[in-house]
Amino acid sequence: MILAKEHIYKISRKILPFSDAESADFSLAQLLRLSLFQISVGMATVMLAGTLNRVMIVELNVPASLVAIMIAIPVLIAPLRTFFGFKSDTYKSVIGWRRIPYMWFGSIFQFGGLAIMPFSIIVLSGDQTVGPSWAGEVLVAVAFLFTGLGIHMTQTVGLALAADRATPETRPRVVALLYFMFLFGMGISALIIGALLADFSKLRLIQVVQGAAVMTLVLNLVAVWRQEFIQKSVEVNVKEQKDGFLLTWKKFIEERRISSLIWVVFLGTMAFAMQDVLLEPYGGQILGLSVSATTLLTGLWAFGSLLGLAVAARKTINVKSPVSNTMKALLVGIVGFSLIIFSSPMQIPLLYFVGTTLIGFGTGLFSVSLLTLAMSFSSNDRVGRGLILGSWGAAQALGAGLGIAIGGILRDIINKLALSGTFGTTFESDATGYLFVYHLEILIIFITLISLGSLSQELNKKNIDNNKDNRFGLAEIPS
Repeated sequence: MILAKEHIYKISRKILPFSDAESADFSLAQLLRLSLFQISVGMATVMLAGTLNRVMIVELNVPASLVAIMIAIPVLIAPLRTFFGFKSDTYKSVIGWRRIPYMWFGSIFQFGGLAIMPFSIIVLSGDQTVGPSWAGEVLVAVAFLFTGLGIHMTQTVGLALAADRATPETRPRVVALLYFMFLFGMGISALIIGALLADFSKLRLIQVVQGAAVMTLVLNLVAVWRQEFIQKSVEVNVKEQKDGFLLTWKKFIEERRISSLIWVVFLGTMAFAMQDVLLEPYGGQILGLSVSATTLLTGLWAFGSLLGLAVAARKTINVKSPVSNTMKALLVGIVGFSLIIFSSPMQIPLLYFVGTTLIGFGTGLFSVSLLTLAMSFSSNDRVGRGLILGSWGAAQALGAGLGIAIGGILRDIINKLALSGTFGTTFESDATGYLFVYHLEILIIFITLISLGSLSQELNKKNIDNNKDNRFGLAEIPS
C-alpha cells in the first residue's frame, strides 16, 4: 500500500506542470508564491492597454489621439529597465538585500498609479468643476507614468530575483513558469475586470481600478516575503559599482555581441509587431470577412506562437547555435507576410489565416532562440542578470511599441495618399496602406537577417555556453 502511494506520488509529480522547476533551496511552493508578482503585472498591463483604453474612448468620449499618447508613456520609459536591472545588481542595503528594495518601490509605483488612475480619467473626460483645464491631461499622464514605472521595475527585478534563487539546471523552467503566470494574469484579469465593468458607471470604475491597486500591493507583498536571503556581503563587481550606471552601460553596450543581440531583438520585434493593429481590419475591410471570422486570428496567432516555442525548446539541443533557429524564424515570417499580401489580389482568405499562423510561429521561435543566447550571456560573471534582463526588456518593449505605432500611422498616411490618386489609379484602393506596411515588415526582416549575420560572426569569436542547462531561453523573457 505504501509503495503504491509512493508510486502514485512520483507519477503525479512527473505530470504536474513545472514540477521539475523546484530545487533544494527553492521549493515549488516558494516558486509559485514568487510568481504572484507576474499576475499583478499582467493585471496592470490589461488595465493600461485594454480596459482603460476602451473606457476612455467609448464610455468617456476622450479623443483617441490623446488616449494613444497616454498609452505610449509606459513604452517610452521602457529603457529605464536597464537602469533598474543594474541598480538591483549592484545595490547593497544594510541587511544585504539587493532585489527586494526595488521590488518594493516598483510595487509602490504600480499601486500609486492605479490608485489615482480612475479620478484622473474622470477629470480628463470633462467632469471637472474647479482647477485648470489641463489638469486632466497632467493627472492621467502621471498615473500612466507611475504605473509604467512600477511594471518595468517590478518585472525586471522580480525575474532577476527568480534567476538568482534558481539553480543553473532549473533556471530556464523557473522563469518559464513566471512567463506563463504573466500570460495567465493577463487572461484572468481581462475576464474578471470585463465582468465587473459590464454595468459601467464612474463609481464602478473607481471601485474596480482601486481594487486592482490594492490587489497589486497584496500580491507583490506575498510574492516577495522571505524570498531573498539576508547576506553580509553582496557579490558584485566592485569596478562596475564604482563606475556607476552610465559608464557601466557604455562598456556593456560597446561589447559587439551585446550590441548585436540588442539590435536583432529590437529590429525583429518591430518587424513582427507592426501588423498587430492591422490584421483584423485587413481581413474585414479588404477580404470582407465577418467579425467572428477575424476574431479567430488571435487564436491562430497564439497557436502558431506556442508551436514555435515548442519547436525551439526541442530543437535547441541539437543545433550548434540558436542563431540558426532565429534565421529560420525570420524566414518563416517572410513567408507568412507574403501569404497575407497575396491573399488580397487573389481573394483567398485561407492564405490570410495560414499567414497569420506562420507569423505567430515565427514570433515564438524568434523569441525563444534569442533568449537562449541571452541566458548564455548572463552566465558571464561580468554581466549582472538584472542588466541583461533590463536590456532585453527595453529592446523588446521599444521594438513592439514603435512597431505598432508606425504600422498604424503609415497605414493611414499611405491609404490617404492612395485614395487621393497620388500613386495613380492602380493603387487607388483601401488595400494599399495595408500592403505597404506588410512589405515594409518584410524589408525590416531582411535588415534583421543582416544584423543576425553580424551577431553570428561575433559569436564565433566567443565561447558561448550552449549546453543542456541553457537550452530553453523562454524562461528569461521580461515582458
